[in-house]
Amino acid sequence: MAALTIGRLADEAGVNVETIRYYQRRGLMPQPDKPVNGQRRYAADALRRVHFIKRAQVLGFTLEEVGSLLELDAAHACGETRELAAHKLAVIDSKLGDLKAMRKALVALLRQCDSGTAKGNCPIIHALAAD
Repeated sequence: MAALTIGRLADEAGVNVETIRYYQRRGLMPQPDKPVNGQRRYAADALRRVHFIKRAQVLGFTLEEVGSLLELDAAHACGETRELAAHKLAVIDSKLGDLKAMRKALVALLRQCDSGTAKGNCPIIHALAAD
């Protein structure tokens, strides 16, 4: 694959040009040198880097964590990478627990609304306004 302009890289990666620039500012991607009277050209591995960043974000990793993953990759530190992934899984599990509790509370409030036993007072509003 030939060197890519930033626009072509963004198109092939399915992101905006500003996303590429943002990743560069965050230190997640190197910025190629700009030749005199020319455009910067990105190597084919830049596309793999953008795909890596996007996939990691889909799995819930923050850009800061993505930076750590990239550093761990460069250091061939698979054990530390596994620890980071295990921590991310624990965070997700905790959030799932919170979401289940929120769902349970909302289901109970909706049942109260549907039962029509709250005379004049909306159970949802009442519950949200309670101290």
